[in-house]
Amino acid sequence: MITITAVLKANPGKAALVEAALLEVAAYVAAHEPETVSFYVARGLENDHLFTTYERFVSIEARDRHNGSPATSKFFEVAGPHIEQPVILESCTELSAKA
Repeated sequence: MITITAVLKANPGKAALVEAALLEVAAYVAAHEPETVSFYVARGLENDHLFTTYERFVSIEARDRHNGSPATSKFFEVAGPHIEQPVILESCTELSAKA
């Protein structure tokens, strides 16, 4: 299993915009990406401008298709200017999971 963990922080006053854009990606993934096994979006408890995604793919190719999808492009178009840089982005091979 290939994973991506992304950590990003919305600029002040832009958390709702970033949240909505992330949830649009999640809806697209659910409807159009069968090789994306799971796609989690979380918002910080103590810092409500902090967001984390955890994404699981059947292959590197599936990850690449997701990253090149219209939903991912639209997310960065809409939310990108409202995110503090740099975004922490890690691709990994999953070693263990509780199913």
